[in-house]
Amino acid sequence: MRDTLSEEPQAGHRPLPPTGVPASAHPTAAPDRPSWSATLQVYLEAPTLRMLLLGFSAGLPLLLVFGTLSFWLREAGIDRTTIGYLSWVGLAYGFKWVWAPLVDRMPLPILTRLLGRRRSWLLLSQTVIMAALIGMALTDPRLALLPVVWCALAVAFASATQDIALDAFRIESADVRRQAALAAAYQTGYRIAMIWSGAGVLWIAARAEVASGGAYQHGAWQIAYFAMAASMLLGMVTVLCSPEPAPREMPRARNAAEWLKGALVDPFADFLRRYGKQALLILALIAVYRISDVVMGIMANPFYVDMGYTKDEVAAVTKIYGVIMTLVGAFVGGALAMRFGVMKVLMLGAVLSAGSNLLFAWLGSRGHDVQALIFVISADNLSSGIASAAFIAYLSSLTNVNYSATQYALFSSMMLLLPKFLAGYSGSYVDSFGYSHFFTVTALLGLPVLLLVWLASRMKSPSSP
Repeated sequence: MRDTLSEEPQAGHRPLPPTGVPASAHPTAAPDRPSWSATLQVYLEAPTLRMLLLGFSAGLPLLLVFGTLSFWLREAGIDRTTIGYLSWVGLAYGFKWVWAPLVDRMPLPILTRLLGRRRSWLLLSQTVIMAALIGMALTDPRLALLPVVWCALAVAFASATQDIALDAFRIESADVRRQAALAAAYQTGYRIAMIWSGAGVLWIAARAEVASGGAYQHGAWQIAYFAMAASMLLGMVTVLCSPEPAPREMPRARNAAEWLKGALVDPFADFLRRYGKQALLILALIAVYRISDVVMGIMANPFYVDMGYTKDEVAAVTKIYGVIMTLVGAFVGGALAMRFGVMKVLMLGAVLSAGSNLLFAWLGSRGHDVQALIFVISADNLSSGIASAAFIAYLSSLTNVNYSATQYALFSSMMLLLPKFLAGYSGSYVDSFGYSHFFTVTALLGLPVLLLVWLASRMKSPSSP
């Protein structure tokens, strides 16, 4: 690996120490405490505002192939076990590290010359997402489920590719001290998109229905998914109007084998070299930190349908009010992480995320109770926002800027791989044991996370070679 001291720092970045990671990047380092005014001012800086808009582009596809899709499929009469297995579409996010080196290093014909490395991949992936959403809109899952699955896979693959490029774009757009704020802005845009792709879809579908006694209508969902495809234009315009981060010169490869080593091997070897045996603990924490939320989330929308909540109720409470609570949590988590350090907020998020799942078990005993739903969604989404902001800042702190796309893709992929695999069995588990038992078990899955966060907080900073 080339010594990073020999390279010019990016604009707005200070020179990096030999490991490629600033000393303050390590999450266990004692943070300097800026004033509250300086802490909040970072949210008005241009990189933060751009990340708000690009976060919208990243958040839009997720529910359209998971939560919203599961609501659509359940309303169309697809059984819960099948819906659970279809959540394995999300494994595309779990394996994005496989092609992340290509996104990190490989230029795209014409586009890279015109837009730069990060923006060219962003624009390409956004175009594929839009096309695949149109394909989903054109297919009725009640008549032909397989084409919907293939289009959903295309959305997930392109969305994961967008995440790879966008994570690198974010990490390279500001210094380490601002990463928590960028993560909070990213989460804000992400959650706003989830309001639109969750509540917006349900609201559009409900308005597009014709009087039919509550019977399933594919035409209403078709209009809703066409609207979501058009919404990807916001991200595409933002990419075209954003500056490309200052490019970092890559070592020249003399042959294909040397290029593959630099693209595929070096990013992972760099992480293992910097953290040594501690790498196993870090990877274990990454693999299970969000397990309670992810496993539970697959059955949330079928749960709302089976409990008798209407599209408008789910849209208003879970997709609008709930997401607003997540935004509050994201800003709180980002601000607390900057002021008190990432690891303390990471522990807080782990406790809250696991505990909030128990509230869903209680909600299952209440029947159709909108007030109880509001209370549970408030607690759950506030917890999720705090945990997400801290976790993104933690993952960002682990990356070497020379391999930002590949290393962050590895971390964020591992975050989803085990949870998404387990979530595939959630439908059959609910069919066998019921919702309340399922929600209780997902809360218990969060207990090992607390131990791993505590152990990670006691880690020493990686030593220089």
